[in-house]
Amino acid sequence: MTLDDSVSPDNMTPVTVVILNWNGKSWLEKFLPSVVASSYEKMEILVVDNASTDDSVTFLHKNFPSVRVEVLDSNYGFAGGYNLSLPFVHTPYLVLLNSDVEVDPDWLGPLVEMADADPAIAAVQPKIRAIHDRESFEYAGAAGGFIDFFAYPFCRGRLFDIAEKDSGQYDAPLEIFWATGACCLVRKRVVEEIGLFEGEFFAHMEEIDFCWRAKNYGYKIMYQPQSVVYHVGGGALPKSNPHKTFLNVRNSLACMYRNLPQGQVFFRMLVRLVLDGVWGFRSLLRWDWGTIGAIIQAHWAFFRKIPHWRKRRREIYPQLPTTMPQGGYYPRSVVWLHFGKGIKHWQDLPSIKS
Repeated sequence: MTLDDSVSPDNMTPVTVVILNWNGKSWLEKFLPSVVASSYEKMEILVVDNASTDDSVTFLHKNFPSVRVEVLDSNYGFAGGYNLSLPFVHTPYLVLLNSDVEVDPDWLGPLVEMADADPAIAAVQPKIRAIHDRESFEYAGAAGGFIDFFAYPFCRGRLFDIAEKDSGQYDAPLEIFWATGACCLVRKRVVEEIGLFEGEFFAHMEEIDFCWRAKNYGYKIMYQPQSVVYHVGGGALPKSNPHKTFLNVRNSLACMYRNLPQGQVFFRMLVRLVLDGVWGFRSLLRWDWGTIGAIIQAHWAFFRKIPHWRKRRREIYPQLPTTMPQGGYYPRSVVWLHFGKGIKHWQDLPSIKS
């Protein structure tokens, strides 16, 4: 079944839930039934397969005939795979949903309602809890993404590796800086205007880059606590994997360079270079050679392509941004406050607004 771009008679806005798959049969088998059982009636499920070599596609055709499946000719990663899924989406909203996410039956309605209420909203993120500790926030998104002065991302409910228990402390809707790619609703019209993900990122940080770009164009990114999903996390790469560190560091630097206000790039990136050096030194003290190598390789991979990123910045912004977008921007160093001052929880950050 394909949903068209019009609003249905019962005023439900059609949505396409897009699940990107690569050799993820075990995740689909475990979590896709919860998505199929969603109570939102005007929902189509689309699985875009990144040229899997397991029997994911056969499994889907046999066990989930109502799910539409599109198979790509190669593994384009998270960023490229979702970009290539866009021609298959014919609804006003698409939901980016990881295959390792379990959803509550009523998860989708609140996301759509929030977006419907304000055309300036580009994306909406639900509350993300950990599937292995269902009362705790999950690393990738928690209760909404923020960014600090030096473009380090963090979340309400998760500072670096410390995730809080969910006791209702973040149950207020809030404008945030970025929405997690693990699960977020995106307005397709915004994607058509500014693009979705930077394909060269392959994976990691691409959703932060998209949200930052959307905010520079004047759109909002929102957190909707009435929607709850449960995420495994690290389904493709564990947090300790050096390649994941490489992608995060390289893509974070590119994200800064592409989106920072004019005149602020040099200073902020210089300090970021120093902070990443401190991270490398701490890794050296722990004999963590994988992390050290990943940080060095990531900086080399970024800096040798600065002419390319400069060109992309000019292509993205006909007029370069001159100020940092607000709403989820924290104008201090969360790295110093966490590691230097010992602050462990989001609500304890100085001058933070809940």
